[in-house]
Amino acid sequence: MDVQPVLINGEWRAAQSPSGEFRAIAPNSESPMQELYPISSFLEIETAINAARETITELLSLSPDKIAEFLEIFADNIEGRSEALVKMAAEETGLPADPRLKSVELPRTTNQLRQAAAAARDRSWCTAVIDTKVNLRTKYGPLAGPVVVFSPNNFPLAFNAVSGGDFAAAVAAGNPVIAKANPGHPGTTKIMAEAALEAVHASGLPLAMVQLIYHMRLEDGFKLVAHPLIGATAFTGSRSAGLALKKAAESAGKLIYLEMSGVNPVIILPEALQERSEEIAAELSQSCTLGAGQFCTNPGLVILQQGKAAQNFMEKLTQNLQSIPAAPLLSQQVQHNLLTAVETLKKFGAEVLTGGKVIHETGYYFQNTLLAISGDKFLEHPRELQTEAFGPSTLLVLAQNVVQMKNIVESLEGNLTGSLYSHSRTEDEPLYSQIEPILRPRVGRLLNDKMPTGVAVSPAMAHGGPYPATGHPGFTSVGIPRALLRFAALQCYDNVRVHRLPPELQNRNPTGKMWRCIDGTWTQADIID
Repeated sequence: MDVQPVLINGEWRAAQSPSGEFRAIAPNSESPMQELYPISSFLEIETAINAARETITELLSLSPDKIAEFLEIFADNIEGRSEALVKMAAEETGLPADPRLKSVELPRTTNQLRQAAAAARDRSWCTAVIDTKVNLRTKYGPLAGPVVVFSPNNFPLAFNAVSGGDFAAAVAAGNPVIAKANPGHPGTTKIMAEAALEAVHASGLPLAMVQLIYHMRLEDGFKLVAHPLIGATAFTGSRSAGLALKKAAESAGKLIYLEMSGVNPVIILPEALQERSEEIAAELSQSCTLGAGQFCTNPGLVILQQGKAAQNFMEKLTQNLQSIPAAPLLSQQVQHNLLTAVETLKKFGAEVLTGGKVIHETGYYFQNTLLAISGDKFLEHPRELQTEAFGPSTLLVLAQNVVQMKNIVESLEGNLTGSLYSHSRTEDEPLYSQIEPILRPRVGRLLNDKMPTGVAVSPAMAHGGPYPATGHPGFTSVGIPRALLRFAALQCYDNVRVHRLPPELQNRNPTGKMWRCIDGTWTQADIID
């Protein structure tokens, strides 16, 4: 069986001195897939780094319109391969071909690529600031090295290392990308890279603009993110892996952006529970089982006040979860980690109301799981009881009273999202005004009366948050153009002659539409000599 080639400097070629090989495992059948993929040596990784570094000077001389053209052609190429991509992604991940992959995730992928193209062409993202009185001019521009993108297992298209939001943002900011595929879906990533390489040729970008490594040894991953020529790294995955990469990168002074773990708390205020308990139970049961709960915004922790309404809510939620068929998990490791997390919650006092066990049949399955714990017990071990159970699992925390509910919220770690359900009129308003200021600094996105599952690709989206949800609370991995700033450097020009400045800082507005701050006023106008 031939080993699949890697993409280095515009060429599909056999791996150099690989340290091993691997196959993806089909979650529905637990069977190894046919294709073999290499585990690349550091020699090969460094070859990719050097090739990417050689493109930096050439990229600086190219118009952003060329980058926009690449992103648009790439989006078209993905749509032209939609059937093959959906088929491969469904086989490798066990996710439904339709609607999940074909009708939801693939359109989202091409949409964010086209949004990135529009941002690159518009150029306003670079936040040009000009002070004509002292002749100082600044803007954001590309980094001095390639961006490494590590992709997660749960979004094979929209967060793919070759096509996802991190990739789109890094390229739109003018950086070459070294993509590290997730070993759960290497075949999907290869198809994406083939589409990307065609777009590189069609748009005339440097050949090393997009390169692909399938897998590497752990120690080589550390060396990669710490390499002197790397500009930045984007990682989505587990907290343990993210923190290990962060330590390696930051010890070398290198940028790294992490999306890691969280429980995405949902707080149901008392009057909301009285008003529409069954409706909220239906929303929660659908949200926490969507995609087998394998979403970074899965609602893993629900806080409510104990009492008759809470008891009815738990009973209804239990019934709902028992009636929803279990869906396959992405891998045996996900299944193992979920079981371990549930056992940890039980160890520290949580009671299983339903589920909690592996389903022993062909494929990686786990029962839809609901646990509960009193507010008193939760506050004894808040850190351990916020262990992320990545999958169809939710923990209910029953507060004795309003004061304890506030104490529980104060004990929360950083999360991507936090949801507050309140009465449709004003009955919960006094309590909302007390809890919201406690919750607000602990989450990136605050929701009212809706579950957190799902992330809109919108310029107003914040998909980030305080540690341990991410490694930095000031950035988002979804939401263009703001997501581009992770992969940009602030560039200042002091008394530089106008004709030597980059077009975005010259007196004439390069597009006629780009927004620039000139002498304290945001404008699309030219500077008049």
